[in-house]
Amino acid sequence: MGTVTIGVSIAVPEPHGTLLQQRRVGFGDVAAHGIPTHVTLLPPTEIGRADLPALEAHLARVAAAGRPFPMRLCGTGTFRPLSPVVFVQVVEGAEACARLQQQVRNASGPVARELQFPYHPHVTVAHGIDEAALDRAYEELAGYTAQWPCTGFGLHEQGSDGVWRKLRDFPFGSTVVPPQASAPEGSSLPAR
Repeated sequence: MGTVTIGVSIAVPEPHGTLLQQRRVGFGDVAAHGIPTHVTLLPPTEIGRADLPALEAHLARVAAAGRPFPMRLCGTGTFRPLSPVVFVQVVEGAEACARLQQQVRNASGPVARELQFPYHPHVTVAHGIDEAALDRAYEELAGYTAQWPCTGFGLHEQGSDGVWRKLRDFPFGSTVVPPQASAPEGSSLPAR
């Protein structure tokens, strides 16, 4: 049956997702075409295709115990010089993301694994491009803000073409959205 490369993430909803993906492409990050805008919960992980049902059952249990929470992005950050990445910061919802990713990677679960770097929730807007383009991404998105209620996460598979495709959504067990997360979804981006 072979193996598949999967990832688990929180989607950045529209119109924010498309806007940030277009900006990422505009900075010269060619991989952005195949990567939906997201906050990672489980980085790319290779598993046996036969293990997908067990993984889906595990993720369904994690989601069933989950509750919606507010997500807010604001400003930029970078992992340089360790890694050539510029990102938009998660300034609200980071603790909930950290708890979720721990539950997804639970030592008794089907995708138990150690991370290469400490977990830091973020939305990548430039990766692996030249320094000048990374600087431009950092500066141009420094005033970016967006917010929405996070109501679940998704399982994705990376195709042989490098494109990430959603296999399934996992909505949280409760549909009650905290009051601070139910405000109108908004974003702002300074003029270029």
